[in-house]
Amino acid sequence: MEEIDIGEMFVNGGEEELEEIIDLYGEKLLRYATAILCDYHEAENIVQEVFLSAYQNRVMFDGNNLSAWLYKITYNRCLNQIKKRKFLFFNEILSEFVVPENDKGFSDETMRALQKLKPKERVLVYGRIMDGQSYEELAELTGSSPAALRKQYQRAKDKLVKYLNVEYGRKESNYGQI
Repeated sequence: MEEIDIGEMFVNGGEEELEEIIDLYGEKLLRYATAILCDYHEAENIVQEVFLSAYQNRVMFDGNNLSAWLYKITYNRCLNQIKKRKFLFFNEILSEFVVPENDKGFSDETMRALQKLKPKERVLVYGRIMDGQSYEELAELTGSSPAALRKQYQRAKDKLVKYLNVEYGRKESNYGQI
């Protein structure tokens, strides 16, 4: 089924179509929100809110690129959640983060390294590495130009490599490629 078909099905559908969309995008959005928020339980709540909001406002959706629309809603909800916290992630205590057993996407070391990045840096790293998003797609989410995002991504990636090396007890000369 193509993206346009899915989007039109969602706009004109009911709860049955919502369940299909949740099956299709639920895990992806949960991993995306977890990467931004560095908190699985908070991400679960955000993703539930995203699907509820998308369903309630589906008549406003044009039917094209449902994936991008859902990612945009998730991105904005995550940033709003971060603003509510009124503190920065890299100062959080690691032990408060709980990785569920069924989530094989992130190791503890990766999550600690991601927490040291700023939220926008996490969006770029996650979008590029984990989700394979193009700079143009990320530009739609963040409102920045693709050229600026390339530079920001490179800096964020370098930081993440440095943090991962610290997490794994490696020297900087042993940098791996991300």
